[in-house]
Parts: sequence; structure tokens; C-alpha cells
Amino acid sequence: MVVIPLSNSDIITGLDIGTSKVAAVIAEINENNQVEVLGVGHTPSKGLRNGNIINLDTTTESIKKAIASAEMMAGTKVKSVFVGIAGEHIRGINSKSTVIIPGRKNNPQIRQISSADVERAIKQAKAIETPSDRKVLISITRGFVIDDQDGVTDPVGIFGTRLDALVHVVTGSVSAVQNLIKAVENANIDVESVLLQPLASSESVLYEDEKEMGVILIDIGAGTTDVIIYVDGAVWYTAVIPFGGDLITKSIAIRLNTPIEKAEDIKKESACALADAVNSNEMISVPGVGGRDAHEVPKRMLAEVIEPLVGKLFEYIRKEIESSGYKGVTRAGVVITGGCAMLKSIDKLAERVFGLQTRIGYPRQLNGLYDRVKDPSFATCIGLVLKGAEQGRLESRNGFKLKHNQFLKIFARMKNWLSGE
Repeated sequence: MVVIPLSNSDIITGLDIGTSKVAAVIAEINENNQVEVLGVGHTPSKGLRNGNIINLDTTTESIKKAIASAEMMAGTKVKSVFVGIAGEHIRGINSKSTVIIPGRKNNPQIRQISSADVERAIKQAKAIETPSDRKVLISITRGFVIDDQDGVTDPVGIFGTRLDALVHVVTGSVSAVQNLIKAVENANIDVESVLLQPLASSESVLYEDEKEMGVILIDIGAGTTDVIIYVDGAVWYTAVIPFGGDLITKSIAIRLNTPIEKAEDIKKESACALADAVNSNEMISVPGVGGRDAHEVPKRMLAEVIEPLVGKLFEYIRKEIESSGYKGVTRAGVVITGGCAMLKSIDKLAERVFGLQTRIGYPRQLNGLYDRVKDPSFATCIGLVLKGAEQGRLESRNGFKLKHNQFLKIFARMKNWLSGE
């Protein structure tokens, strides 16, 4: 059970604007200081492609429908949301800076690291050059090195002459952020903050011991696949791959000669990611195109369409991880989430490709209407709610408004881009 120690109840809404659907989850911090799901809404999304908005009005209408459905179930009105962002434009890089620790005025030989030194090192590491059409969305401190001693998590008070800050920096397209915020605001809803979708998903489905041991999270959506690696409890790697469930659906439609919407139904109901896990005698009924009669095909044929596609995705991810130098550091294995995580035997296929233990990532248990959001396709939405609750916890503990939090400072910069400041 997730417990957020807040002093008062509050309403939090997570909004996941995806390629295939827009989903909204309304939750509250109840009187027992627990996150409780009050309402859930989702509707087909027609305004995005590969995570990018291609039709602003259509996207806004989908947002309105999803929010309205969640509001009706929750019996409350949504004023603001925590929204996720992904897409091909997302780029993650690791940055490092080095600062020299000054000696004390009364004794130059004594060099003790202060909070100002840490802030200076982090600021330098975050200051990467970006083109005018890209901005830093978020920066995550991975750790510190003091005089070649790595693995330092809190350098303040430690003696040393040199401090290195290791930071993972994620950049994105300015216009993509602007379009996302505009689509939400056109629905008469304020944006509390924008969060990277794989970070939200990891909040929802990963355990802390997995993050410490090293884990690969693969979030397979309709238009893109998000990958994030945690090592020693920190983010080491992020990537967005322009491959998702829509490609699988289209391949099924072509191979089995059936309409796209019927191919999607077949994928959800009968698909398996491993051909040798399917009974060779089992048949499925496939609706025809243009009103033609349905026909039967071996269920294994469906798996033979899917296995090469998902296998190539996993193989690509494996090679990217190895070329980035992270082979052997993810001892907790692989976690798969997102809509395509429900493909039968997809975890077994991942184990074959990565040679690592693999599990399916379900959103963590919450109070309230959890049964409506326990599917992996809600991992991002639940993660956004949990992140929103975390921001509320910080506000309650420290007695400051959310906008003074670092998370919201990043978002404030996004709002400035939108207004052209």
C-alpha cells in the first residue's frame, strides 16, 4: 500500500496523452494519508503519431472526453493535471562536471565540500548546449565522485580537493512541449507540471531494490517504446524508440487480411509473442475486409507475425544498452509495462533476448478503484498521480507552494517557452 504522509486531503489528476488513447486518473489523498483512486476515464486518441501531436483540436477533444468520464465517476471537477510527455524528440545524455574545492580562508589546506560546491557542480553538469528548438526538460543527479572516489550520494561535509557531479540530462523539442500544454489548456484545464513518461511509469511499477540493483524498464506504447535504466538507485539511461503496438496491429491487419480495428481486437484477445508457445492446432476467426465473410487461420500464424517484430525491438534495445556500456549492470533484470506488456509470453521472449529475468510491470496497489487501473497500460497515468502526491508531500512538509519546487521550476521554464519569453 502506498502511503503519502500529507496533513490534509487533496485531489490529484494524472493525464496520459498517448498515440492510441488518452487516459485520465483522478485520485485523492484520503483521511488516512493514502492515495485513493476516485475516477478513471479513457478515450481513443486520433490526434497523435509516434507520441507527437499532429492535430491539436482532435487531441483537445480526446482530453475533454477522458477527463469528463473520469469526473463523472469521481463526482468531482478537474481543475489541473500532471501530464506525461514522450515521443521521438526525447533525448537523454549523461553529463559530468568537475569543480575544485577551495580551501578555508584561515587554513587553505582544509578543503571541505559545502552545499554551495555541490550546487555549483550540478549546475555546471546541467549546462549542456542545445539547439534553439530544443530545451532541457529535466536533469537527474546520478551521483558524485570525490578525488576519484565514486559512489558518493551526499558530498556535503566530506573533505576533498575535487568534486565531480554526474547528471542525466533529458532534452526535448520546444514545440512538442508547447503543443502538449496548449492541447490541455484548450480543454480549460491547467497543467500542474509535465513529467517524462518513463519516469512516471517507473514510479508506478518498479521497486526500490530493483532500482538499486540495476533494472531495465521497457514501456511499450502504441506509437513509441520508452526505455529507462536505473543503477544504484539513479537514472543512467533514457531512450525513446519509434516502435510501438500500432506497428504490430498494422502487420496483423496486412498478414491476416483484416481491418485495422479488428486486428487490434485480435492482438488484445489472442496474440502471443512466442510462436512455439502456441498450440499448432488452435484456430482463430478473422473478420474479412469490406464486409467479407470471416475466415479461420492458425493461431500460431498470428504469433509468427508478432514474434519477429517484438524480437527485433528487444534486440535493438539490447544492442543500444551494450553499446552504451551498461551490459552486466542490470542485475534485477527487465520489467515490461505499457499496453503491449499484455502480449502473452512477451516476458519469455525478453528473457531469451536479454538473458535476464523478466517480469510484467503492473501499477502498484492503491486504494479505491484499483481494479480499473491495474492493467499495465495505466502505468504512466498511475505514476503521474504518485508523482503528484509526492509533490504534495513536499509542499506539506516544507510549507512552500508547489511552484517553488525544482520539479515545477522546470515546468515554469516550459511555460516561458510557450509564451515566447
